[in-house]
Amino acid sequence: MSGFFGVASTQSCVLDLFFGTDYHSHLGTRRAGMAVYGKEHGFERAIHNIENTPFRTKFDRDLSKFRGNLGIGCISDFEAQPLLMHSHLGSFAITTVGRINNLEELKDLCFQAGMTHFLEMSSGGINPTELVAALISLKDSFLEGLQFVQEKVKGSLSVLLLTPEGLWASRDRLGRTPVIVGHKESGYCVTFESSAFLNLGYEHVMDLGPGEIVFVTPERLNVMQQPQKDMRICSFLWVYYGYPTSTYEGVNVEVMRNRCGQTLARRDAAVDVDSVAGVPDSGTAHAVGYANEKQIPFSRPFIKYTPTWPRSFMPTDQSQRSMIAKMKLIPVKDLIRDQRLLLIDDSIVRGTQLGETTEFLYHSGAREVHVRPACPPIMYGCKYLNFSRSTSDYDLITRRVIRDLEGGEPDEATLKRYADPDTPEYAAMCEEIRRRSDFTTLRYHRLDDMIESIGLPRESLCTYCWNGEE
Repeated sequence: MSGFFGVASTQSCVLDLFFGTDYHSHLGTRRAGMAVYGKEHGFERAIHNIENTPFRTKFDRDLSKFRGNLGIGCISDFEAQPLLMHSHLGSFAITTVGRINNLEELKDLCFQAGMTHFLEMSSGGINPTELVAALISLKDSFLEGLQFVQEKVKGSLSVLLLTPEGLWASRDRLGRTPVIVGHKESGYCVTFESSAFLNLGYEHVMDLGPGEIVFVTPERLNVMQQPQKDMRICSFLWVYYGYPTSTYEGVNVEVMRNRCGQTLARRDAAVDVDSVAGVPDSGTAHAVGYANEKQIPFSRPFIKYTPTWPRSFMPTDQSQRSMIAKMKLIPVKDLIRDQRLLLIDDSIVRGTQLGETTEFLYHSGAREVHVRPACPPIMYGCKYLNFSRSTSDYDLITRRVIRDLEGGEPDEATLKRYADPDTPEYAAMCEEIRRRSDFTTLRYHRLDDMIESIGLPRESLCTYCWNGEE
C-alpha cells in the first residue's frame, strides 16, 4: 500500500507535514518523500529509502532545509514519490495512492499525444505517478487533468497534487481508498488516515466522496467536482490494514474490529478453551470483541517485538516474510503451556504464517489451537490495491486447496460454491485448510456478518477478494 498527507497553512507547514506523513508508516516500508512550497524559496523535496530505517530518522535531517507553507508527503511501498514536475500548467508536485491496471495502454496514449519518453525505474518499468502527472498535463487545467485521470485509469487511484496556489485532492472514482480533510486555525490538511491529524490539532471536516475533487488553500476549501453516488470502499481497511485510531466513512477501525469479534463469537459454536488471543497487531481487537462476547479470558501468549519488525507482508521475498513473521513474535510460555487457545487473526492469505505460528504455539506447549479468522476465506487476489504482494491467485491457500480437491483448475461456478459458507464444498475446503495447518478447529467469519460489523451498506463496500463480485 501507500498513504499520503498534505498541508495548506498560513504558517510553516513543515512539522505538521513531517508528523502527519510519519503517521502513515504502517502502509509502506520502502520509499518515503516530502515536498514543500514557499513563495521565497519555491519547491523543495526529499525522497529516501526507508527499508532499513524509520521515516523519522531519515527525514529528521531535512527539516531544517524545508521552508514553506504548502506541502505534501507520502509513504510508499513501491515507487519513489512525490515527484516534482514542470509542464505547461506550471510546476507542481504529485503523489498517488492506488493501482493502475492499464499502465501500458495509458503510456501509449501519452506517446500518441506527443510525449517522447518516461524515466525508467530500476525495476525496468515506469513510475506510475509520473504517468499520472503526464496524463494530467495533457489537459488545459489541473481540474480537467484530474478528471481525465479518473476517466482513463482502470484499477483505483487517488491523487494529492501541490501547486504554488494550493493543494488539489482527488479521490478514486469509486472511493476504494479514503481521502479525508481536517482543519485548524492555521489551515487545512488532507490525509489517507484520519488518525494522522488527531495529535496535530486538526478537526475532521469531511471525507471526500467517490470521485470528488477539491482544491485547498490555507484559507478555504473549494469543491471542484461533486462526488458520485456509487462507492466501493475496501473492506480490508477495517479488517486489516487501516490504523486502529482511524475512522473512514464514520466507522472507526478499532470499534469495527471489536464488533467483528463479537459477531464472530455469536455465530461460533460452543468451544471449550482456556483463553482467546489475537495475532498482533490487527487481530488483537477482533480477539477482545470475541472474548468479551463469549466471556472467555483474553490473553497475550505471544508479544510482537515492535521496536524493529515491520508488518511481515511488506518484503517481496517469501522466505524473508516468513523469517520476519517468526522473529517478531516472542512467546510467553507460561501462558501457552498446557493451554487450549483460541486464536484470532485478521485473515488467512497464503496460510504460511499462521501455520508457522500454530506450530510455534504447539512447540511452546499448547494443547490445542483453535483458529477463527476475522474475515471469510480469501478467494481472489485483489486487482484494485497493492496491499498484498501476491502475484497469482494460487498464492492463496484457498485456491491451492480447491485445485487439489477438484483435480484441476476450477471454473467460476465451482469457485462460487466454495465461497458459499452453506455448501459441502466450503466445508471440505475449510477442513483441508485446517488439516494442512494443524489447527484443532477452524471456522471463518461469514461475509454477511463481517459486512454487518462494518455497518455500511453492502453495495458501498468492495468484497471482491471474498466473492469475486466487482
